[in-house]
Amino acid sequence: MMDRDILKEYNVNLEDIEKEVAAIMENEDTKKKMESTYYDSIQDFEVGTVLKGRILSVLGDNVIVDCGYKSEGMVPKFEFDDPSEIKIGEEVEVLLEAVEDDSGLIKLSKRKANRIRGWERVIAKYKEGDIITGRVTRKIKGGLLVDMGVPIFLPASQIDVKPPGDIAQYIGQEVTCKILKIDESRQNIVVSRRKLIEEERDKKKKELLAEIEAGQIRKGVVKNIADFGAFIDLGGLDGLLHITDMSWGRISHPSEMLAIDDEVEVKILDVDKEKEKVALGLKQKSENPWMHIEEKYPVSSRVKGQVVNIMSYGAFVKLETGIEGLVHISEMSWTRRINHPSEMVAIGDMVEVVVLKIDREKEEISLSMKQTEVNPWTVIEEKYPAGTKIKGRVRNLTNYGAFIEIEEGVDGLLHISDMSWAKKVGHPSEIVKKGDKVEAVVLSVDREKKRVALGLKQLSDDPWTKEIPERFKVGDVVKGKVTKLTNFGAFLELGKGIEGLLHISEFSNEKISNPADIVNIGDELEVRVIRIEPEARKIGLSIKKLSDAEEKFQSSSGKDSQQSHSGTKDIPKEESNTVDVQ
Repeated sequence: MMDRDILKEYNVNLEDIEKEVAAIMENEDTKKKMESTYYDSIQDFEVGTVLKGRILSVLGDNVIVDCGYKSEGMVPKFEFDDPSEIKIGEEVEVLLEAVEDDSGLIKLSKRKANRIRGWERVIAKYKEGDIITGRVTRKIKGGLLVDMGVPIFLPASQIDVKPPGDIAQYIGQEVTCKILKIDESRQNIVVSRRKLIEEERDKKKKELLAEIEAGQIRKGVVKNIADFGAFIDLGGLDGLLHITDMSWGRISHPSEMLAIDDEVEVKILDVDKEKEKVALGLKQKSENPWMHIEEKYPVSSRVKGQVVNIMSYGAFVKLETGIEGLVHISEMSWTRRINHPSEMVAIGDMVEVVVLKIDREKEEISLSMKQTEVNPWTVIEEKYPAGTKIKGRVRNLTNYGAFIEIEEGVDGLLHISDMSWAKKVGHPSEIVKKGDKVEAVVLSVDREKKRVALGLKQLSDDPWTKEIPERFKVGDVVKGKVTKLTNFGAFLELGKGIEGLLHISEFSNEKISNPADIVNIGDELEVRVIRIEPEARKIGLSIKKLSDAEEKFQSSSGKDSQQSHSGTKDIPKEESNTVDVQ
């Protein structure tokens, strides 16, 4: 539309202008020139062409751009990096995406134009193997997109030398990568950060191997931790710090001292350049505490330490970092019978010990807990001389005797042979029971072997010296109670602590295979004394030699026959020389 105010200002007649324009348009030469100019201006306007245009205005969510076509085009506002900085009159490159319908509008894209120009710049500037730097924009399936003017693909497997946890952590970061592949037909570029890291690491490794030597102190970063040690990155090469080289003291797992990504200073212990292996040490940075162990912990000295480990054979006591000694189970108590060290100590206990022996070569110290106290066996002989009467509890029974606790930790042995003067004891349980309180007499004390011999029978006089010789004579007829049956005969109690043996051959003139077929335990029998042996402490008894009774005994030798109150059927007493021992 023409501005009429301007016409008035310059005194121009509108009708005159219109007539002149009509006259010009009617001229054939003029028409051809205008048509030629018009078609020349749009001959390059093909779909997919990158055009230069000028921003005319911003309407809503679109930017109006004049690119020399018969009408303006629209570019979506979001295709500009920063819509707030769009400037009227600014020149931009756009891609002609489509020519619209009769309205004459055209569809433009600034983003696609930028991508095309970016791709052209990349192809012109880079080739496969080149190094590029770009910013990670987003995570896609299988990897990341990196912006370097055009979006390029960084596969997840090529991000780092070890699989990353969450690759989204790289979004927004600048990464430097190596171009692996350029596909011009698909306008696709694949890059690798891992390849670059590996090449850089290999370069550093060669430099490190050329200069690293045993004895050097170097810094590194903990890259991995295993049960047996930790791997330290020395800058291109990993070295192994074994758990035994971490501390002079005791550690159960490397994680007690190190964590992944810790920076540590280590000593180079050994280098194998051919196999590219490096052994590292941490404890070797300080002096071995065993170097002056004899001066610091002389034999017989008393020291304090902490129990750090318990085994079946003893407890390990830490005297200082790197110095541990063993208290053997035999060195824990003078008197207590210890089945396991845990009965005496627990991990973490502070204990006082005496140094017994040091082996610096083997790095071993023998310690003793009991030697911090007075050995009770040094005074036991004075405290319990032979002949002393004691009272104690039966602590344990064995086949050969009973152990009686004289005082805490001190036991005496009551041997089976010292339980009775005359009775044949087959097992200690016939005389005493576990837990019984008994009185005994000390027979002897062996301080070296730590033994106390006790006697029970010694509390009374030996009946064989006077009582038995005066009380029993060969030929006497006596009464006794069956206390024990064996395959060779029956033992009869003839009085308190006095026993006699009725041998199987003395039951009857007939052959008897088993005494139990004839008598029972508890039966009272009348027998004749046929033998007295003071030296062997034996009394021999007989039924068949009872005067005038053999025939009657033989007729009633069956166990099912009715027995008399004396335990056998119809066996009369002799009217003379009969001893009543009840």
